[in-house]
Amino acid sequence: MTIDKKIVKRKKRSPNSPPTGSPRFVDSADSGTIADMIYQRLFEEIVSVKLKPGTPISEQEIALAEGVSRTPVREAVLRLSKNQLVEVVSKSGTYVGRIPLSTLPESRVARQALEIVNVKAASEFATPADIERLRESLAVQHRAIESADHATFYKEDDNFHALIAEVAGYPGIWTLIQQVKLQVDRYRHLTMQERKNLRSTHVEHTKIVDAIELKDPKLAVYAMNVHMDLERLQMSVVCELGHTPEYFITD
Repeated sequence: MTIDKKIVKRKKRSPNSPPTGSPRFVDSADSGTIADMIYQRLFEEIVSVKLKPGTPISEQEIALAEGVSRTPVREAVLRLSKNQLVEVVSKSGTYVGRIPLSTLPESRVARQALEIVNVKAASEFATPADIERLRESLAVQHRAIESADHATFYKEDDNFHALIAEVAGYPGIWTLIQQVKLQVDRYRHLTMQERKNLRSTHVEHTKIVDAIELKDPKLAVYAMNVHMDLERLQMSVVCELGHTPEYFITD
């Protein structure tokens, strides 16, 4: 005996009627995505020093502002804590982490070693098209300086060094550099507020590109070393002057 199959048509719902079926709850995947978004936003605001070291962080307020539960917010805060970007103080609260001064010298040394590998290879393999892209990056930096657009300059500064790694054929090294320079980035956002520091950085970048275009590895390495030493000098000056001491912590 054959059973006739009936085609069941879904009854159309009135636009003003409430939805039917079970309410939708955020599953673990959604929660992870939300936590990632909150983490990235807080990460950028902390590294750019929009959120100053020592600023209180309220999980409840963030959850209310984002319209989510506290679970993804807590996940984001825990990740930030592992990166020393927030401090969780028992019986007190959660705060934007202060910059650990002891980590800055070794972070700078590690970055300098990696940047030298990149710039040396870039000077050997750069094509005219690569030089054009590096020159365009310099132009973007210059426009940012003239308009006092610190955020754009800082973003293009990173893009410039990422381009060198790409030209060198070592994009993975840039990923490593991003990891080791995390606390230094926060520090540099404090020093780059002065236009003279932006101009000095741009001059050093220009010398690096000139050396790469000449395909002179020794000159390129020298230019990069000078550039990294300039960063070290700017850092030491801020330390010696006691610039915003409340932003830092010593071990």
